[in-house]
Order: sequence, then structure tokens, then C-alpha cells
Amino acid sequence: MASPETFAPNPAAARRTRLAAAGILFAGALWGLYWIPIRRLEALALGGVWGSLIVALVTCCLLAPWALAGRARLRRCHPLGILAVLLGGAAFMCYSVGLVQGQVAVVILLFYLTPVWSSLIERLWWRWPLTGRRLAVIALGLGGLTLVLGAAGSPLPRTLGDWLGLVSGVLWAVASSGMRARSTLGPGEGSFVFALGAVLGALALTPLLGPWPGLPPMPALGQAVAWIAVSATLWWAISLAIVVWAASVLAPARLGILMMSEVLVGVLSAALFAGEPLSALQLGGALLVIAAAVLEVAPLPGHRLSGTAR
Repeated sequence: MASPETFAPNPAAARRTRLAAAGILFAGALWGLYWIPIRRLEALALGGVWGSLIVALVTCCLLAPWALAGRARLRRCHPLGILAVLLGGAAFMCYSVGLVQGQVAVVILLFYLTPVWSSLIERLWWRWPLTGRRLAVIALGLGGLTLVLGAAGSPLPRTLGDWLGLVSGVLWAVASSGMRARSTLGPGEGSFVFALGAVLGALALTPLLGPWPGLPPMPALGQAVAWIAVSATLWWAISLAIVVWAASVLAPARLGILMMSEVLVGVLSAALFAGEPLSALQLGGALLVIAAAVLEVAPLPGHRLSGTAR
């Protein structure tokens, strides 16, 4: 099967690709700030998985009318497409909890090893050749991973946050490939299924993250409700509707690099407002991870990069 770089989209597909790309840039930048509400919930006694679980549950309630309106598309969608969207929700839940459990910049960078996993998936799933470029992507990405984690003394994940960041990137690479190949869901019902997958992912994580802590005391309860409402609406409903739709339009590697606006916003905001700057070694690893993503989607000589699968 030919690789996606060898095909140019028609004008209508090109417009959809540009719109999807702009939406992903916005959503990625927004998710670079997601650590703020999720850590505020932790400070209000809804840490671990619980704050993220409540946000996902509220999102399901918000999106239920759109899921009902799109039930015909839900019935027509291939089961593997629905499973891929559910898996994407579980990936984002791992990422959300990782932001609470680990260093923000490290978790973000581990998630953005997605191009490495996407390259391997495209080889194993789509049977595209593992070219010299793809091997370089894998080498750069894994080299960056070694530096980011090795700065703490070990090239392997050490904390639960590290593991959740790494697992979330692997799951997202698989999910985005499946969504592109099989999902025909619209943004409304697709986001509902995505949020449902996040709920299921959160329930799977609860044994690792302690019992239900109870509701915050009354002075903090109003603040918690406000942060939950903003997170569910702005991040999980609106931005994820964009992500779910764009994942069905863009190739996984391009999706990954466009969402790297999150890396810039997340790393800078964590350094400025959370007191979590990267060390020199971690910064070097971050540059390798970013280089891997850029190399993955850089146009080949004489070819124009397409955003579609085939």
C-alpha cells in the first residue's frame, strides 16, 4: 500500500485538511493549559483520578443530546471506529491523571512521542515500508525519551505520572489510526463516545489511585464546581469535538505534530506558573522529540504532503 505522502488531496479535501489543521492548533494550545484546572481540582481535594473522572462524567451529560441526535451515525459506524474513539478517550484520561501525578512538561513530552508509535503502527497495520526517514523518527524519538527520563537518573519511567504519560501516547497513536480508518462519527456523538471512553479509562485507573476522598468542604465546593464546569465545557466538550473530527481527516503523524502547540504552551506555562522548568538534559530530549515529529511530516523532495490517509 502506498504511503500518504504520495497523494495530493482534491480541493474539497484540501479545505477540510486546512480547517482540521487550524482546529488542532487551537485545541493543542488549549490543552497545553489543561494542567491548570486539573491541578486546581487536586488542590480542592479532588486529586488522583477523581477530578478527571467527574469532569468526564459531566462532559457525557453535556454531550448526551448530541449523541442522541447523532444516534443514526452511531449505529452506522463500524464497531472498530467506535472502539478507536473509546480508546482515544481512555488515552486522554491517562494523560489527564498523569498531569496530576507527574511533572507537567515531562508528561506532555512523553505523550508527544506519538509519531514514534504512529510510525510503527503504520508499518504493522498499514504495511507501509519502514523507510530511512521513519527509522530516523524512531531513533530521534527514543533518544529524546532517554534524555527526558535519564535526567532523573534512569532512562525508564520512574513515577506513575511518567508511565501514564507514556501509555497515553501509545494509546492515542493506536486510537487516532483507528479513528482515521474506521470512524464515521460526527463531532457531537464522537465527543460523547470519547468522553465515555475517558470515564471507562478512569474507572480502570481507580484501583491504582486511592479511594473516593469525599466532596470538598463547603467553602471549596463552589470553586470545584466552577472548575469542573469550565473543564467539561471548554476542554472536554468543545476542544475534543475538534480533535475527534480532525482525527478522522488528518494522518496520525500530522495530527501529532499540529497538536504540538500543546508542547510549547504546556512547557512554558508549567515553567512560568508551576515552577517546573526543564533541566538542560531534559530540554535536549524535548528538542529531539520535537525533531522526530517534524521529520515525520516534512515533505519529501518532489512531493507535497497530504493530510489524508490515502
